[in-house]
Amino acid sequence: MTSRRKFLIAAGGLAGGIGLGFAAGGAQATPDEMREAVRKVTGQAPVRRGRVTLDMPPLIDNSNSVSLSVAVESPMTPADHVKAIHVFTEKNPLPNVVSVYLGPRAGRANIATRVRIADTQTVTAIAEMSDGSFWSGSASVVVTLSACLEEGLI
Repeated sequence: MTSRRKFLIAAGGLAGGIGLGFAAGGAQATPDEMREAVRKVTGQAPVRRGRVTLDMPPLIDNSNSVSLSVAVESPMTPADHVKAIHVFTEKNPLPNVVSVYLGPRAGRANIATRVRIADTQTVTAIAEMSDGSFWSGSASVVVTLSACLEEGLI
């Protein structure tokens, strides 16, 4: 039987190892991984610009917790509503940061959350509509103190 102390030491070592992977800078999504993540959501459907407003601070001092809000122009009726909002980043270890599923009873297609941003990059939000169309909006952010890539801080 494992004691609580041994379990906590092992869990701490595992968590530290994961942190080192982020801090080493090698865990960034590639452009191909970003395209593949978007393709998994959209399939072969075209993604049009517009109808989606992504709001983030343009200059980020501490990227451990960055506010992000997405609003989609939609009447949110049973016949015409937003089914999902997906947020993608170019340089985070995993490109698909968050997916939120909505329905007409949501009333408004607005979400707000906080995310971790790895580095200076473009963040893209894609809205999946009930008619099968996809719409997008993006925001460029400049990070002065990176959350996932700082070396020598651990």
